[in-house]
Amino acid sequence: MTVNELKRLIQIGEKTDVEFKKSEYGLNKDIYESVCSFNNRNGGHLILGVLDSTKEIVGVNPSKIDKIIKDFTTSVNNTNKINPSMYLVPEVFEIDGKKIIYIWIPEGTQVRRLNGRILDRTYEGDIDITDNAELVYKMYARKQSTYFVNKVYPRLGLEFLDFEVIRRAKKMAVSRVDNHAWESMNEEEILRSSGLILTDPDTGREGITLAAILLFGKDSTIMSVLPQYKTDAIYRVKNIDRYDDREVIITNLIDSYRKLMDFGKKHLNDTFVLDGDQNVSARDKILREVISNILAHRDYANAYTAQFVIEKERVFTKNSNLPHGHGELQLNKFEPFPKNPPISKVFREIGYADELGSGMRNTYKYTKLYSGGLPIFIEEEIFEILIPIGNVARLQTGPKKAGEENSKENSKENNKENSKENNKENSKENSSLKMESKIIDILQVEPELSIEKIAKRLNVTNGTVRYYVEILKRTGILEHVGPTKKGKWVIHHGN
Repeated sequence: MTVNELKRLIQIGEKTDVEFKKSEYGLNKDIYESVCSFNNRNGGHLILGVLDSTKEIVGVNPSKIDKIIKDFTTSVNNTNKINPSMYLVPEVFEIDGKKIIYIWIPEGTQVRRLNGRILDRTYEGDIDITDNAELVYKMYARKQSTYFVNKVYPRLGLEFLDFEVIRRAKKMAVSRVDNHAWESMNEEEILRSSGLILTDPDTGREGITLAAILLFGKDSTIMSVLPQYKTDAIYRVKNIDRYDDREVIITNLIDSYRKLMDFGKKHLNDTFVLDGDQNVSARDKILREVISNILAHRDYANAYTAQFVIEKERVFTKNSNLPHGHGELQLNKFEPFPKNPPISKVFREIGYADELGSGMRNTYKYTKLYSGGLPIFIEEEIFEILIPIGNVARLQTGPKKAGEENSKENSKENNKENSKENNKENSKENSSLKMESKIIDILQVEPELSIEKIAKRLNVTNGTVRYYVEILKRTGILEHVGPTKKGKWVIHHGN
């Protein structure tokens, strides 16, 4: 932490990972609540000597600094107060002639209790969840999942990995950045620098991690340690009851990404758009973000099969997830958090992903350029991304058959197919209107119904209802008022 970085934190103000305490002459009584909640969530910055209401720097009395630091370090090391105990190092900074104490609280690998109570961090601040069995369970599950990919396999040597895949990843990273650190490293050094070789805390033995196996493992190795692992790619436009094309992918994450990109490119039209003064493929930008998300941020402890599905009106993905919130994510309120850090790190190095949090912004940006629509992100136990594609992807309906290129017959068939598509369009529009009408009819009678209950009434998926509800919301016909779970829907008939 530098003085300039500290100033920026203060200027931004308090948020999920930043907390101010006045602590001018002594420690605030609730300071340890923030320590505990930060550690139980995603870590955070604790700054003493700043008013939370105005962001004014009042400073800590210089004569009290030593005592404050001593009292703080003694308390966090006391298992009767915080259990398990913690080792934290406060730092003293001077800003505008005033002393400030800065403390970084890392994310913990275990659930911590303060005086026997479990605290969590939310937008509202520090909350006691001890008596909420569901939230406590999810916290323990989240702790386990966060580090699940760091599971060590001491008995599996480097021969269980595919060194050719590591060398390809190295080439990709070096080609992107001049003097990249990997350039002078061998395969084992790359694994170590990326945190993919660790020591098992239970046995003290060193070995490759699950993340290393997922990224660079031979297919047989992956199946031996994680037999439930696979990604299902589906193209479903004509045969909507099943699929028109399908690929079940069970290889390493590096090649899985490539296979999924190829699948998406095969079935989606490419429209180049201007991004500033550059001509870019909006399709490829969207595919990059949604594919890297289902591979890098999946809960690999869960046997749920990740899905990448292309339909006539939309692309959607689903993957197992241990949520840090519930419901539709909003771009202006979204705060990213790491899920599988070692996998994300390698993805960033080789250009499969950018910095944490950029994926959602990029998906919004390029979806608007691609189809004029807006994506939907749903944070639940199953994480969903829905990309409306409208007319953009309707023309191409799958891989061409052998011999079709430069064929007059093919041209005739395409004309016939396009004619059929045009004739079907009115029917498609009517079908959409019917679904919207059914949703409105249900909500007129029972405005408090949830998405899930509406889906059950209509015998369709939750994603289908969310898709049409989003259309109704954005056209001003439908509005949700009140809390997510206890609010109700309001229908505006005048629109």
